[in-house]
Amino acid sequence: MRTSNHLIGMLNFLTFLLSVPILGGGIWLSTRANNTDCMSFLQWPLIVIGVAIMVVSLAGFAGACYRNTFLMYLYLWAMFFIIAVLIGFVIFAYVVTDKGSGRSVPNRAYSDYYLPDYSGWLKDRVASDSYWQKISSCVRDSKACRKTGRLSGCCKPPTECGFSYVNETTWNPINTALAVNNRDCLRWSNDQEQLCYACNSCKAGVLAGVKKSWRKVSIINIVVLVILVIAYVVACAAFRNNRRMDNDEPYGETRMEKSRPSWIRF
Repeated sequence: MRTSNHLIGMLNFLTFLLSVPILGGGIWLSTRANNTDCMSFLQWPLIVIGVAIMVVSLAGFAGACYRNTFLMYLYLWAMFFIIAVLIGFVIFAYVVTDKGSGRSVPNRAYSDYYLPDYSGWLKDRVASDSYWQKISSCVRDSKACRKTGRLSGCCKPPTECGFSYVNETTWNPINTALAVNNRDCLRWSNDQEQLCYACNSCKAGVLAGVKKSWRKVSIINIVVLVILVIAYVVACAAFRNNRRMDNDEPYGETRMEKSRPSWIRF
């Protein structure tokens, strides 16, 4: 009976198509890394997973259509590994981006970002001096502050500093006493090469951008994960079907039933 083989072939063709959005999500994160987030390590897990799903789906498709038990065996192990990795990546993405968001400012169209609002591995990585030098240099070189409303934690001083607005990236201090409560007020510079790139608010703004990007990609990953699990379950049935046909067992008869002597059958 080839119904399960045909079904797994169709499902693998579908997962092959669905690997395209995963690969596209990794490429999209790559463009984000080049332009705004500057977190170049984020896209590689998605790109690797997307390519792996493409290759494994083709193997599963060939194994099911040509009833190749060896390919199906490799496919099952590879797919199990991919599903486990994808589950781990989705959980990891939600855990490291669980906390933190911009604080809305009354009568303002932008939000303020504060580093203490974030926690965990991603915050520690971004906030580390050695890594932040690379990120801040990337943000500066990308000219992200020329795009109104993007990375406002890097492009303006915190609202509580009480600086007077001149233009999007030029703010003049009014009351220096307010700067005591937030060291970012002292870090701000109207120098367009400095701005608030050394500020904790800039680090928080980058984290907010990463969280938003990862959450969007995770939605795609969850949808693909559900389909992969369904394909894996059907593949197990197809594998058993191939083994049964290789052993010349009639459909519905197990090997134990086949090997049982006729005199003890009922």
